[in-house]
Amino acid sequence: MHAKDSNPPDGGYGWVVVVSAFMVMGLTAAVLKTFGLFFVEIQQHFDELASTTSWITSVTIAIFHLGAPVASSLCVRYTHRAVVISGGLLAFSGMALGFLGLNMVWMYATTGFLQGLGISFSWTPAISIVSHYFSKKRALANAIASAGECAFAFTFGPFFQWLISQYGWKGALLIIGGIQLNICVCGVLMRPLGSSCLLEASHSETETPPSNGASRIDKEDKSPITHKTFNWMLVRRPEFVLYAIFGILAAMSFFVPPLFLVPLSYSLGIDESWTASLLSILAIVDFAGRLLCGWYANLHVTKTVHLLTMTITLISTSLMLLPLANNYLSLAIFTGFYGFFFGTTVAVHITVLADVVGMPDFDSALGLFMLIRSTGGFVGPPLAGLIVDMAGDYRAGFYMAGATLVLSAGFLVTLDQLQQRKERGSQTNIKPEKSTLTYPSLHLLQLQ
Repeated sequence: MHAKDSNPPDGGYGWVVVVSAFMVMGLTAAVLKTFGLFFVEIQQHFDELASTTSWITSVTIAIFHLGAPVASSLCVRYTHRAVVISGGLLAFSGMALGFLGLNMVWMYATTGFLQGLGISFSWTPAISIVSHYFSKKRALANAIASAGECAFAFTFGPFFQWLISQYGWKGALLIIGGIQLNICVCGVLMRPLGSSCLLEASHSETETPPSNGASRIDKEDKSPITHKTFNWMLVRRPEFVLYAIFGILAAMSFFVPPLFLVPLSYSLGIDESWTASLLSILAIVDFAGRLLCGWYANLHVTKTVHLLTMTITLISTSLMLLPLANNYLSLAIFTGFYGFFFGTTVAVHITVLADVVGMPDFDSALGLFMLIRSTGGFVGPPLAGLIVDMAGDYRAGFYMAGATLVLSAGFLVTLDQLQQRKERGSQTNIKPEKSTLTYPSLHLLQLQ
């Protein structure tokens, strides 16, 4: 009875949590994704180089990742709800103080540090609690929740452009900060998942040991939260290390295209109104890619790590082709390809992490993964900005992002080979034991 109560509901109130996470993704990741609209405005206001201005986004991304282990630890100690509410308040503070626009260092500290910490404290527990509420439908639930980033980015593109034109970039930051206060409302709706039931389930497990390996595996997969301490020892597991290296290289690339897409369009002589529509196109196809890939992954036809490797390869190809665009139509087409394949990647990469480490260690793994990946997010935009300054062409940043993604795919292939080798080894070890195990010995084993 207790074990049953501790299983993820795979529906019910879980869908309310998914909708709340959907909103949080939009009010955090979508804001970060469309911040490129402020890039040229801030650069011109302070009369700085592209590499200097890009440090604002770089600091935001780095703190977003660095704060993840802290957010995960706070979720374990307190609740996901409390951490999300704190994140909403921090995100608002970052934008509201950025409104003052004193100097570039001030922008690093406000729209960079505070905004990044707010995004981390909101995004991390939101995506984590969705994975706890779902087991069989985890891939689909994660895809729907992450799609909030695209749905909001679709409207945020032209909306932010309008805000900047009407109130200036400083006034736009203040208004966006007020909108981000809705993160706190979403956090209130993220009800903790039956902690009392989990405590009872843990007592029942200690009183009644599992009779076979299958039930033990089943409990490990279905129990929402089994660890009450942060597991730093995951860094000793080769599978996790390989996936973390993939995350570093991917983070170096993922934040570059949205940052330089707007400046690239300006360099091609495209009007500002049409430029904003590129971000909307990016959001639409990203949204479609996430839902389609989440639905397909939920069918369990293809191994998730294989699916992720394929989508990463397709993203790198589209990034290599995007700089070939020389007008709005071609740029919109290549942007669409990139956005769709990016969406498919985001839909499954958290699910792959859960498959690599298992749900008992998922909260710790998510925090550590984001922490390690932060190095890529911190280095990527400034490196791309430096390459752009040296080449004198925004296209160079896209080539750098594509090449880095190709390298990251190699670590996914290595991870898959390691997993397959371990699976084959476990199968060969189990078969002899089954053949030599007699019925009396099996009966004695069950009595023990």
